[in-house]
Amino acid sequence: MDPMDYGGRFSPKDLDTTLQFLPASDSTRLEKKPGCRKQLWIGLGLLISAAALALLTGLLVWHFHLRSSVRIKRVYIGAMGISDRRFDPDYENPNSQKFKELAALVGQQLKLIYSKDLILSKYFEDSTVQAFSEEASRSSSGSGVVAYYQSEFNVPVHQQRALDEAIQDLTPPEEPRSRLILRPENPLRWKSVVSGALDPRLTRTTLNKTDPADVHVKEPGQIDSPGFPVAYPGDIYQQWRLRADPGYRVKLEFHTLILEDDCQHDFIRLYDSLGPIDTKVLTEKCGYPEESLSFLSSRNVMLMTLVTNQKKTFPGFRAFYSQVPDQECGGQLTADTGSFSSPFFPSNYPPQTLCEWKIQVSTEKFVKIQFNEFSLGTFSEDCSNDFVEIDGERRICGRALKSPVFTSRSNSVTIKFNSDASLVDQGFLASYEGFVPSNPCPGRFKCKSNLCIRTDQQCDGHDDCGDNSDELDCTCKADQLRCNNNLCKSRLWMCDGVDDCGDNTDEEGCGKCSDGEFSCGNGRCVSTRLKCDGRDDCGDGSDESKCEKSLLHSSCFSFQCRSGTCISKPNSECDGEQDCEDGSDESNCECGMKPFRSARIVGGQVSKEGEWPWQVSLHVTGLGHVCGGSVLNNRWLLTAAHCVQDNGPDRLSQADQWEAYLGLHTQGQTNEWMVRRKIRQIIAHKDYNPHTFNNDIALMELDAAVTLDQHIYPICLPSSTYDFPAGKEAWITGWGATMEGGVTSKELLKAQVRVINSTVCKGLMEDEVTDMMLCAGVLSGGVDACQGDSGGPLAIKNSKGRAFLAGVVSWGEGCAVKNKPGIYTRITKFRGWIKDQIRV
Repeated sequence: MDPMDYGGRFSPKDLDTTLQFLPASDSTRLEKKPGCRKQLWIGLGLLISAAALALLTGLLVWHFHLRSSVRIKRVYIGAMGISDRRFDPDYENPNSQKFKELAALVGQQLKLIYSKDLILSKYFEDSTVQAFSEEASRSSSGSGVVAYYQSEFNVPVHQQRALDEAIQDLTPPEEPRSRLILRPENPLRWKSVVSGALDPRLTRTTLNKTDPADVHVKEPGQIDSPGFPVAYPGDIYQQWRLRADPGYRVKLEFHTLILEDDCQHDFIRLYDSLGPIDTKVLTEKCGYPEESLSFLSSRNVMLMTLVTNQKKTFPGFRAFYSQVPDQECGGQLTADTGSFSSPFFPSNYPPQTLCEWKIQVSTEKFVKIQFNEFSLGTFSEDCSNDFVEIDGERRICGRALKSPVFTSRSNSVTIKFNSDASLVDQGFLASYEGFVPSNPCPGRFKCKSNLCIRTDQQCDGHDDCGDNSDELDCTCKADQLRCNNNLCKSRLWMCDGVDDCGDNTDEEGCGKCSDGEFSCGNGRCVSTRLKCDGRDDCGDGSDESKCEKSLLHSSCFSFQCRSGTCISKPNSECDGEQDCEDGSDESNCECGMKPFRSARIVGGQVSKEGEWPWQVSLHVTGLGHVCGGSVLNNRWLLTAAHCVQDNGPDRLSQADQWEAYLGLHTQGQTNEWMVRRKIRQIIAHKDYNPHTFNNDIALMELDAAVTLDQHIYPICLPSSTYDFPAGKEAWITGWGATMEGGVTSKELLKAQVRVINSTVCKGLMEDEVTDMMLCAGVLSGGVDACQGDSGGPLAIKNSKGRAFLAGVVSWGEGCAVKNKPGIYTRITKFRGWIKDQIRV
């Protein structure tokens, strides 16, 4: 082993005594000083410790001294109830002497209140009174005054929380017990204070704030956002203070509300006060909300605010205001059947509401209550905010009840409704009836949920009870399939792309193709060897649409980029994801979505104004609304060829007989968004067959271009290989008849249906359905397009919410007939024809 690598401990025995060493020239310089190296390390350690101590000391000094000198302005908005003043109309005018005098007293009172707290007194700077309102009392004569104020504090950063807590702990003083006190310490007799920090979104330094607009709502009127309906300005903060007469409530209904989707950027807020106090917020809205937009105050005042930023601008809002009488709710209900609802339903209920209904039916009966509509805020286990209470024992809240039916064990029940001071909702609509305990559903079927349904709804394949109890222990009929879970479902629902059984029994073995064959989207069977061979063997491209790559560059059965590259992903065009390197799959996608958002229909619902901006009403001179249509661009519309066929004296094939109404919602009522255009030319498909309705499609050119906006906007045309699978949800819209042979609707209606499997559809319609047609509907009946809907759109939305025109309303057997779906012109078969005709 090399001596230098020896790792053992040295000892005198290891020294070779024969070795000679040279003497040192100065032996004292080479002597080892006792403890020298140890002292060196000790010194170095002390130096490091001193540096660490100095750093720690510096940090502590910064934290407790320098950081304490960093201050921020903290703004609180509050409302003070004053009991020793009566409201004077002059208090509504900030320039009046009475307003100034009372505002000065409020300022003195606030300063006195803050002086009694160490934190508040130390950092308080100033208070300003913004408004006064009447505080009416329902339980006593006379009324007090509410002062709305803003207080500013200059507080160190680390004291913010302590300041917030001190503000929240403000309580009115106790009444003096001794009569010897002749003069109260307080300049005002105040009885309540509600206060909170100003919303940080309102403190942006870039906001342009304008003076609040004072509006008295005794006479109905409207409020528009600045610039409406074009676009509101960026970076604004605007307030509208709404007042009603004493004894009335303010009612505000939004006709239109279109803001940016992100509430951190643009939003409106309503307050049950004249100050923007967070605990008094009725609602906050942004985007394009579709729930109830009708609001009421608890008393006679309401504040509306609008805040925007610079990033994007949108149309804004139009709201109608009025005043409604203040009225009590609840009462005695003594009939054996009846109904009741939250106050002002279907408008949102007011805050701070307490209603009590005492229901009493005949002595020998019990009470059953059914909630037909129910929306009471956010669910919580204790339902501590807004709730309905049944007999003082059970509270319900939220938006989804496990069961909508509640029964009592006696002939009486007490129902209470309570709403807190903020964040209102639409409320509830309920009905009640007395029933004999031994026969709770006379002449009807009783569900396990206590709901009563018609006897013919039992074992019909539909979950009418909501808990499937009407479909249990059934004997399946000849025209029904028994699922593996023992439910009975109509055989007509087999292979329609929807799991009706719940265990997929009705969708098993639906290919109907032999082993070694591929099931095409149109129901045909081709050899699996023909898949991805570059040829359209199915006839609908489904055998080539999901291939990793096309074998022939010239054959592209999904989407072909502008560069020639074939994208094999299904439905890749306008899906919100760039698949082509040149971006051509997303380049012409200004369609199918509102530009401001990241036949009457049988069984349908009234649509929201502007909800379907591609819907067109086509009128014939002297006849009014005849057909529907869809907007393709600012010049062209699409409708059905059967709409433009001459019919006796009606020369419907002539363009000068037609007018198009775009942006229309209610027939006979115009608005600022509705545009009327004459028709320049009509192009019906040359191969349209009036007997079979094959190729039932036509184009209309407007006599002048229209401006595209949130109320008039194109729907997307699907590519020729776009796949609309069976079971896919779709929407039909129109003004057609509500029932077969009925009259047309005044308002635009909508209804949801689903695509029906082509093979199933052909069987139902006795093979009258061709490959140029698409089937959609609800096979149980009740929902369908009808007369007057012809030519209108069948719209299907992708996962991003973009709508594609899947079909044009064409024909059907009756309207909403059971097992008779609606038949639509299949647009994927005509995309090339459409683009050739309009040259796009």
